[in-house]
Amino acid sequence: MTSAIDKHKSYFAELNPGKNVDGLFEEGVKIGFYGSSFDPITNVHLWTANTVRHRKKLDYMIFLPSSSKRTDKKLQTGDEHRAEMVRLAIGKKESFMLDTYELNVLPGKHYTYFTMEHFKTVFPKAELFFIMGADLLVDMANGKWRMAEELIANNQFIVMARDGIDMLKTISRSPLLRNYDDGRFQLLDKGLAMEISSTYIREEFAKNGDPEFLLPDACYDYIIENNLYKKIIN
Repeated sequence: MTSAIDKHKSYFAELNPGKNVDGLFEEGVKIGFYGSSFDPITNVHLWTANTVRHRKKLDYMIFLPSSSKRTDKKLQTGDEHRAEMVRLAIGKKESFMLDTYELNVLPGKHYTYFTMEHFKTVFPKAELFFIMGADLLVDMANGKWRMAEELIANNQFIVMARDGIDMLKTISRSPLLRNYDDGRFQLLDKGLAMEISSTYIREEFAKNGDPEFLLPDACYDYIIENNLYKKIIN
């Protein structure tokens, strides 16, 4: 009989061909979860993920393309394209993994709380961290996240600085955040304000621009070959 761990290993091996996925299931492994629409994934996404992994001594970063069922953002490409671009972008880097879990969950189960609860069952021996920008911390403080308290109470976070946002004040001014400020929020300033917007890249493609050097070569070629982002969907 195939064990649950073996099934999970097979699943990750299929999504990440050529990579050794066994380390994901070792005792005490540290895994960061980096969710975004990745529409498309950019060089800054990769640089950010690697900076967080290195600074916080994480063993793996799992890239999670977000659900198309979300109501807060209009996606420009199909799930299969976004997932394939992430796969191409992370390439053979052993510490970077793709997971398409959020693309397949039922409506109502695509909130981050449910995602993190799912991964606790997949990686019971691991220490898990949800990666987010300071802008999302502000959204949490302002009550814009569904099931925010359940999420915060049961998880650890690595929060990346954003220009113009004081992360300490954001936490201290929010009754929800400050009463869980027991070390679960690890604040990180990357030291370089390098931002490349996926929106900017899409706009460039739509207007016959050439953002070639803003995203991985394989992703640029994939977009050209599949005629993606020819127009903006409002």
